Amino acid sequence: MHTIHLTLEMSSLPARVFTWSAWLWWASLVAHSAVSTSLSPSPVYQRPAAGVKRPGFMERTLILLDVNTRSPIRVLNENFLSLQLDPSIIKDGWLDFLSSKRLVTLARGLSPGYLRFGGKRSDFLHFNNQKTLYRGPGPDYYLKNYEDDIVRSDIALDKQNGCKLANHPDIMLELQREKAATTQLVLLKEQLSNIYSNITITARSLDKLYNFADCAGLHLIFGLNGLHRNPDYSWNTSSTLSLLKYSAGKKYNISWELGNEPNAYRSMVGLTVNSTQFAQDYTRLRTLLQSVRFYNKAHLYGPNAGRPRKNALYLLDGFMKNAGSVVDAVTWQHYFMDGRVSRVEDFLKTRLLDTLTEQINKVTKVVHTHSPGKKVWLGGLGPAWTAGINNLSDTYAACFLWANTLGLAAVKGVDVVLRHSFFDYGYTHFVDQHFNPLPEYWLSLVFKRLVGPRVLAVRVAGLQRKPQPGRVIRDKLRIYAHCTSSNNHNYIRGSITIYIINLHRSRKKIKLTGTLRNKTVHQYLLQPYSNDGLRAKHVQLNGEKLVMLDNQTFPELKPKTLRAGRTIAMPPLTIGFYVIRNMNAYACRR
Repeated sequence: MHTIHLTLEMSSLPARVFTWSAWLWWASLVAHSAVSTSLSPSPVYQRPAAGVKRPGFMERTLILLDVNTRSPIRVLNENFLSLQLDPSIIKDGWLDFLSSKRLVTLARGLSPGYLRFGGKRSDFLHFNNQKTLYRGPGPDYYLKNYEDDIVRSDIALDKQNGCKLANHPDIMLELQREKAATTQLVLLKEQLSNIYSNITITARSLDKLYNFADCAGLHLIFGLNGLHRNPDYSWNTSSTLSLLKYSAGKKYNISWELGNEPNAYRSMVGLTVNSTQFAQDYTRLRTLLQSVRFYNKAHLYGPNAGRPRKNALYLLDGFMKNAGSVVDAVTWQHYFMDGRVSRVEDFLKTRLLDTLTEQINKVTKVVHTHSPGKKVWLGGLGPAWTAGINNLSDTYAACFLWANTLGLAAVKGVDVVLRHSFFDYGYTHFVDQHFNPLPEYWLSLVFKRLVGPRVLAVRVAGLQRKPQPGRVIRDKLRIYAHCTSSNNHNYIRGSITIYIINLHRSRKKIKLTGTLRNKTVHQYLLQPYSNDGLRAKHVQLNGEKLVMLDNQTFPELKPKTLRAGRTIAMPPLTIGFYVIRNMNAYACRR
């Protein structure tokens, strides 16, 4: 770290102090490269010409980057980046389309991972062990009645072995979009008013949900109703027991959780479930799982506490004290902003990005006080709540929050991040209602292809100006490093992946030094694709627009090769992944 301190100190002094030999000494020490050739041989300070704006610190500073490749600072879950589906898809009808070849293909692109079926409506979900009654397949021509179309599709799926996949006619999808648009107004009204109606999941609906997860290579986590209470306010297990028996009979490999943000029950339905009671409910659920032979070793996650403010932290503390040993990982949720945000600039604020650090610290402190070493999961995360913000949380602008969340959560040791939501109503999903991937999906796909679970420490020099009294300097250049994913057979073990978020409105130059010096680099640069700028709903990778080739074929993610020793130039407001090939990094060889 001596190099870093020296660089910052030397670069902050007047240029006239140094002799030419001093400059050569400094360059050879910190860069061992051609940095010295870019400096003027004259030790005399040159005043900028009249009318020419003097470049700021960040504009004239070369960022020096190195990575500690000896040992990882964290080793995360292989399913670190995972997904969530909201139970509202039962109500608006989209669950019937989870058999779509395109949706399954898109979800499979983000495997391996977890698929959490949960959200606020988990606490209004009831299981009914029955199949939808058929009224016959109807004639061969396309049926005009929408419900008959669904029945006909189900009949065709039942005849398939293994993964049950369908190609739904365009007119059928158009009818569903019209139906969903009406239903989603009702769902949004419920969410804004905090008055929710019950949702019934039938055996057939559960079959479709599990088929989707299984075909996509995702492990299903099912959120059970925590508000189903007896007159004495104890948890009513009748619906849960029926669901467990049916799932066990089908041999569905499912993990479980109970409730969603129990600290908010009072504001939702006027019912308070304190930490002691909720801990007892989880203990009872564990006993229930053990009573069903197929699930006696099933994983259980919770308590899905809300954003760690006073009430949520109080509930989490009591839960960990009384039931910390019952759960396999501790879950909580974080949403960055509400639906009133209307400016794209809000998604670029470093202060907003940094709120997650404080929240993670609060949660891990409580968890590790009672259960040292217990895994912590971000069990629900999104750029915004209340269905998100149209033309903002579903655009390229939201990628900055998502990329930084992945990097920051990894560094802080959060074992799994479950992103709300893969596909549903609103504007915070990865895939829209035409089954087209949105910018955050493509970012996640590149992340899955390139980033492994081993997290490495980053060393950076020249990133910040010298702090001034009373002035808070926040990094607008975020840099994270991992071992490259071992599932990517284009790279041998020992390669590392660096991903960089440039929030500046100017280009930044990064020089790889130390162990990274003179290595060939593969660049995967993500930028918005359209005249909408940050509001774009399409992205380009190294200048090529990313789009599905057909319902089952991804575009090739082609890297751009940067020659050994070349400086990385990050365009303004972009996100880039850089694979350092053939590093033979010790931390990544195991």
